[in-house]
Amino acid sequence: MTATSSPWCTRLDKRRLTLAETALFGILGGMTFLAKLVMAGLPNIEPVSLLVMLFAVTFGRKALYPIYAYVLLEFVLYGINLWSVNYLYIWLIPAVAAWLLRGMTHPLGWALLSGAFGLLFGLLCAPVYVVTGDWAFGVSWWISGIPYDLAHCAGNFVLALTLFVPLRRLLGRLYSRTLR
Repeated sequence: MTATSSPWCTRLDKRRLTLAETALFGILGGMTFLAKLVMAGLPNIEPVSLLVMLFAVTFGRKALYPIYAYVLLEFVLYGINLWSVNYLYIWLIPAVAAWLLRGMTHPLGWALLSGAFGLLFGLLCAPVYVVTGDWAFGVSWWISGIPYDLAHCAGNFVLALTLFVPLRRLLGRLYSRTLR
């Protein structure tokens, strides 16, 4: 596979970041962090999954910039702990899935993808706890979090169902103006 046929490489991705893109990605990472803070009172109901998927569909591999700007802000505010290891890889999962399905147009498809990620969130984080503890610790950590994963699933589903398509259009227009 050549660099030009790589799934994370598009014509726009080959260019270096412009000053406008750098500003946009920093702002989007900060807005993602702020949006999560605003919704922090709702257990495991957050807009991050939705925004990560939108970034991947809109920016391709450049989605890594706003995603990891968000992750960095999480580390700065909450410090570094075991959950931090999860955040280094967990957001890549919905980003890659969304990029692979970027041609999908129906909101129900995006809602199902986002809901599935929310439902599997604890399971996807459990390997860190298996490695740092043992199988019993990792499995018990995952099982004890299933009620939160169910809330995460429902929240992700509703947010993606209602917001993915209009935000995709808006973000696409914003990005095309940034590239001018």
